[in-house]
Amino acid sequence: MSSNEQITVAQLSRLVGLPDAPAIIDVRIDEDVAADPTFLPASVRHDYRAVADWAADYAGQRRVAVVCHQGLKLSEGVAAWLRHRGIAAESLEGGHQAWRQAGGLTFSPERLPPPGPSGGSVWVTRARPKIDRIACPWLIRRFIDRQAVFLFVAASEVEAVADRFGATPFDIDGVFWSHRGPLCTFDTMIAEFRLASPALDRLARIVRAADTATLEAEPQAAGLLAASLGLSRMYKHDLEQLEAGMLLYDAFYRWCRDAGEETHNWPVPKPAGEAKR
Repeated sequence: MSSNEQITVAQLSRLVGLPDAPAIIDVRIDEDVAADPTFLPASVRHDYRAVADWAADYAGQRRVAVVCHQGLKLSEGVAAWLRHRGIAAESLEGGHQAWRQAGGLTFSPERLPPPGPSGGSVWVTRARPKIDRIACPWLIRRFIDRQAVFLFVAASEVEAVADRFGATPFDIDGVFWSHRGPLCTFDTMIAEFRLASPALDRLARIVRAADTATLEAEPQAAGLLAASLGLSRMYKHDLEQLEAGMLLYDAFYRWCRDAGEETHNWPVPKPAGEAKR
C-alpha cells in the first residue's frame, strides 16, 4: 500500500523547473545509478545511510522530494527521517524507474563542473549580461544545480578568473560552453546536459533568435530582447539583473510549456444568443 506521504510522477513533473519546485534528493545505490546515470532535474545525490548527517542541510526548505530506484524502502525511510527533523518531505511514487517509464525530464551530470566552496558549481562570464548570460544561469539553477554560483567580470578577465577561482567560463569565445555555429550557449547547455524537453526546445529557439539577431525566426524573440535590454538598463548590478531575469525566463518557460496556444483578444466575444439581442 502506498504511503500518504508520497508525490506522484505527474505531480512532480508539473513542478520541475519552476521557482517553487521541491528540492529533489536522489538516494539510489551505486548499482542503480550505474545502470541509469541520469537524474531528475536539479536533483542532488546523497547516501541514504548518512541521512542523519546531511538532513540539516534541508532545514527551511518548503518541500523536499526523495527519489530511489522504485520508490520503496530507501526513499520512504529517508523521507520519514527528514520529516522527523521537521522537513516537509515526500517520496516519489514508483521512484526513478516510474519517472523514466513516464518519459519524465532528466539530465546527465557528466559535464557538470565539480562543486565549489559553497557546495554549488561555479561559473564565470562577461559582465553586463543581456540574453544568453541570463538564460544559461536560469537553465542551470532550475534544471541542473540549484546552488550554482555565477560570477560576472570584465570580459578581458574571464579566463584568468576562471583559472584562479576554479570557475567554469561560459559564453565567451574559445571555451567549451559557448556558441557553436548558429547555436548559442543556451543550446549547447541543453545538448550537453541532455535536457530533452519540448518546452525547453521551444524556449531555446526563442533565446537563439533573440541572442543572434534573427528575430524573424520566432515571433516571441523581439519581446524577449526588449525585456532583456530593459532589465539591463534598470539594474546597475549584474546579480540583481540576474534575479530579475530569472522571473522573466520562468514566465517564458511556462508559456512554452503550458500557454503557447492560448490567445487573447478585445473586445470579449459575446455568446451567440446574446449577440442577437
